[in-house]
Amino acid sequence: MCAWLPSSQTTPTAPGDPSGDGRPEPLPVPEEEFDAAPEPGAGWLASAGTCPRSLLDLWESRPTSPAVLPCGTIFDIVNAPAVFGRRMLDRLAEEGPGSGPVAMYRGRALIFAAVGTAARLPALLGWEEWGEHVPPLLCHGTGDAVTVPPLAPVEPPVRGSHWLVAPDTRHPWLPGPEVLLWASVRAARAAAAPGVRLPIFPRPNPDAKVYDVSRRR
Repeated sequence: MCAWLPSSQTTPTAPGDPSGDGRPEPLPVPEEEFDAAPEPGAGWLASAGTCPRSLLDLWESRPTSPAVLPCGTIFDIVNAPAVFGRRMLDRLAEEGPGSGPVAMYRGRALIFAAVGTAARLPALLGWEEWGEHVPPLLCHGTGDAVTVPPLAPVEPPVRGSHWLVAPDTRHPWLPGPEVLLWASVRAARAAAAPGVRLPIFPRPNPDAKVYDVSRRR
């Protein structure tokens, strides 16, 4: 992978069809739904579901309740092991454009990504020469759902369930597949032991037939 991607390759922030595959744009959420939220980030999260008002009512009555949100409407989720997910965030913060919302839930990092990332990122990792050094990433898109921790502080804190980067705006920026590919490869390189050079070419097949062409008659 090369250095950081140019700004022209960043992911659009507005909901729509960032992947260019012709999928219909999700229905916009009325502004009053956002305005009724205790904070803009809650309104944005609630807009992922079909009944935003119901989820906002739940958080109003039970602010410390987690929520199950569908993916593929306004965001996808890249689900990474906790340590590796933090390394990805470090790379995004120190060398990249930063990140969108990120939650920790049951020891996994839930990285909010642009719609279409769940379908595209695994294919990009499959072609990447460092892809085999990236731990398995679970990508959740259309048809999937994830549980996110509550935005309100929980007392006592629930271990392994909290926000690393909580949504605080109505339209947060979300990284796309190319950005997260870059971050995962950078994180894999940073995790490599000092002095260990990882191969840039595929490992040879031990069962492949090799012919000695140096001994020609």
